[in-house]
Amino acid sequence: MNWSIDIQPLIPAPLFWAAILVAALMVALLVVRRTRGSALRALSLVALIAALANPTLRQEERESLSNIAIVVVDESTSQSIADRPAQTAAIRADLETRLGKIPNLEVKWVSSSRPTGDGPSGTNLFSDLNRALANVPPDRLAGVIMITDGEVHDVPQAAAALGFDAPVHALLTGRPDEFDRRIEVLKAPKFGIVGQARDIEVAVREIGRRGRSGEQVTLKIRREDQTDERQRARIDEHVRIPMRFPHAGTNIVEIELDPVPGELTAANNRVVVAAEGVRENLRVLLVSGEPHAGERTWRNLLKSDAAVDLVHFTILRPPEKQDGTPIHQLSLIAFPTRELFSEKIKDFDLIIFDRYQHRGILPLLYYDNISRYVERHGGALLIAAGDDLAGRMSLFRPPLQSVLPAVPSGRVIEEPFKAAVSGDGLRHPVTRGLPGAGAPGSEATWGRWFRQVEVERRRGRTLMTGAEQKPLLVLDRRGKGRVALLTSDHAWLWARGYDGGGPHTDLLRRIAHWLMKEPDLEEERLIATARGLKLTVERRSMEADVPGVTVLAPGGESSTASLDKSGDGVWRTTIDVRTPGLYKVETPAPDGQSMLTAVAHAGLEDAREMSEVTATDQKMRPLVEATGGGVYWTRGAGLLGAVSAGAVDVPRISMLTNARVLSGSGWLGLKDREAHVTRGISLTPMFTGLMALAALLAFITLAWWREGR
Repeated sequence: MNWSIDIQPLIPAPLFWAAILVAALMVALLVVRRTRGSALRALSLVALIAALANPTLRQEERESLSNIAIVVVDESTSQSIADRPAQTAAIRADLETRLGKIPNLEVKWVSSSRPTGDGPSGTNLFSDLNRALANVPPDRLAGVIMITDGEVHDVPQAAAALGFDAPVHALLTGRPDEFDRRIEVLKAPKFGIVGQARDIEVAVREIGRRGRSGEQVTLKIRREDQTDERQRARIDEHVRIPMRFPHAGTNIVEIELDPVPGELTAANNRVVVAAEGVRENLRVLLVSGEPHAGERTWRNLLKSDAAVDLVHFTILRPPEKQDGTPIHQLSLIAFPTRELFSEKIKDFDLIIFDRYQHRGILPLLYYDNISRYVERHGGALLIAAGDDLAGRMSLFRPPLQSVLPAVPSGRVIEEPFKAAVSGDGLRHPVTRGLPGAGAPGSEATWGRWFRQVEVERRRGRTLMTGAEQKPLLVLDRRGKGRVALLTSDHAWLWARGYDGGGPHTDLLRRIAHWLMKEPDLEEERLIATARGLKLTVERRSMEADVPGVTVLAPGGESSTASLDKSGDGVWRTTIDVRTPGLYKVETPAPDGQSMLTAVAHAGLEDAREMSEVTATDQKMRPLVEATGGGVYWTRGAGLLGAVSAGAVDVPRISMLTNARVLSGSGWLGLKDREAHVTRGISLTPMFTGLMALAALLAFITLAWWREGR
């Protein structure tokens, strides 16, 4: 029960206050003039004013509401280093015990800034606090307690921005005397031209009690498939490190700083710079022989690719054709055989012979140059053949036969057939998933071809078969280079849409880009990707089965994982990792001598979070003190004074009512808001009706009687 008196004047408030003023003036005049019976007259006026005031006794039935305290637990990346997780757990356990003993107190626990890869960068405790406050009435909030290392990135500038009137207290993990070193990336390339280099600019920073600008340190530089390099540097000095781009796709450079004794953590002593290697426009030499209906198929395909510089020659007139035509009426441009196949052959990424026959145009020496271009210099050769490959002028006859993966029998098969993807083709990226290929064992839905050269494969892999199950597409790695043989010149039928057409663009472009070593088309490849703290490993292989992979965590721990088959030539698995950072995945290659490797950065790549990891009380102190709260270091001492992660010193907690000071040495205060819900109200008039009239007449009668004496 709660008792109170309500004043509800019977006349408007201005008149009521005017009446009080007039009554006070009259009483003062009576006192000054020393009028007989002035006291009784004053009591009469008081009775009149009391009657006008209409006092009412209010009786309320109230139900008390609990106070609410919010505890925000910082679970950011910086809270996972050193022994802070154990310290945080000990603080939480102590708080649960202490807060649980306070009557009429409800505690809400909020986990904040846990690295998931999807949230904003940095430690944002107050953003998570605001979300928790959405369901908390402000008049019931007793206070906020934050368990953190003090590195908070969204601290409001003023206490008024919080939107509540309650103390904020900070319980700090870590120690006030910590120091740490880290590598800061000042400038890093996002891409680079293959074969060239760009500079990475870094600096070594040291913060904390040992910060000494100019001290010499050692950086370890690790590149893909190369021995580690070491480079000397000084703290706060800008260091330039060349990043080379040996291949297309993702190129990675890892820079590591040697740790020193007493350093808080080595997790930020390593940075990874990943940049895409971009080829300069690929140079392709296309040599067309005898004109045919599909002559422009390759030209149109290559010209439509903005990344390809095409040089195209068509041989319309062989040397043996002598009909007396004047020279000035023949070709406008002489075929520059010496320049193309001797002086500048290394400048080309791919050479294509489209229905070309050896008819004395190229000396045998130049075929030797093409063979060396493939085997020794890593060049690429594509033979798109028709019946020209089966004749006596076939390209197989000269020295070029040393690099061709199949031997022509001399027979040309001329009958309708549908190209089919072979068993190897189902697993190879060039032909895997071709539109219209159909399920294994079923006929493809694309159009028919009508001519094919019979060959016998001696090397490489047959990805497609044609008439009589003979090899139609053969790919081979020869020395440092690559060779492709297409034994039919009817791909143009797909381009024209004959008999339903087919995926000529996909097929021909994949062949060309595989020859030019496009990373996405490698048949033996290991790929690692990360989303948040989920690491996905994908293995592409031509083998029937693949071994497991070894996963190296940022701290150096290793584990193994098996892969599940998810399709032809593709195995995949997803691993939940705990620690954000760079993960390296490796597995043996099919040759048994080399390793396939891949790297991925798991978790939120938050340079802001790891740039400052030493515990501090400076960022939160101004706001905390403005709310009446306090900042407390909780690192306690264990047995015999030894520092222990499990030993914490949590301040005493008190509930205070109407207090202005809510923190002190060894204690923190929470506001007792005395919130309640009124369940019922009873009103009883105190001075109205006959009671007021009787009192008024009694005092007037006494005053008259006193004056008459």
